[in-house]
Amino acid sequence: MKRALSPGLFVTGTDTGVGKTQVGAAVASLLRERGIVVQPRKPVESGCKRIDDRLLPHDALTLRTAAGLNLPLETICPHAFEPALSPERAAMLSSAGLTLQDLVQACRTGVGADDFLLVEGAGGFYSPIAAGALNADLASALGLPVLLVAADRLGVINHTLLTVEAIERRGLTLAAIVLNRAEPLSDPEMDNAADLSRWLGRPPIVTEHGTSGATGDGWRALRPALTALAASL
Repeated sequence: MKRALSPGLFVTGTDTGVGKTQVGAAVASLLRERGIVVQPRKPVESGCKRIDDRLLPHDALTLRTAAGLNLPLETICPHAFEPALSPERAAMLSSAGLTLQDLVQACRTGVGADDFLLVEGAGGFYSPIAAGALNADLASALGLPVLLVAADRLGVINHTLLTVEAIERRGLTLAAIVLNRAEPLSDPEMDNAADLSRWLGRPPIVTEHGTSGATGDGWRALRPALTALAASL
């Protein structure tokens, strides 16, 4: 594992669609309010929509809005692909050579020593993100503390414990676990937060309704639950 060159955070998930972008955007906006320059990076994004013959990386746009920086989207996300597949496969189908070093360089370029580097991965911690590389490899190369986002639903205990173990095996610091309740629980007796607290020895941060929605501003509702986390970074 390489030591981080600047303060920051690597936002990953137990799976895709768990609310990583919304949680990352909420943290970015809270840090911005404290006078911290947040440099958001979503180095690769797949499933981008084509608008006026350009691919729009929606997650990168959300992060830029929350960080309040007038950066070109290409700086935040230089590798955008249309197929809604893993970045590794989307790049292959687009005949684009995408390496781990490409992503590391994208994350570090333009980031000052005092800037806060907030990097969002793509998919889960062990999802392929570049040729022969996983999100875990990018997190290790950057050496940033990891913020793990998980969906509050049946099965999340298994997914979270496996991912936490994987993060720790990489020698990375687990900054926090966010249990994001994007939908009503399937069983009112379910209490994943309490169960995870018992297994992990630390309580997760519980957020609600942290999905992108139609406007991509669902992160605003998550800010109160994440205030203490942002203050600790």
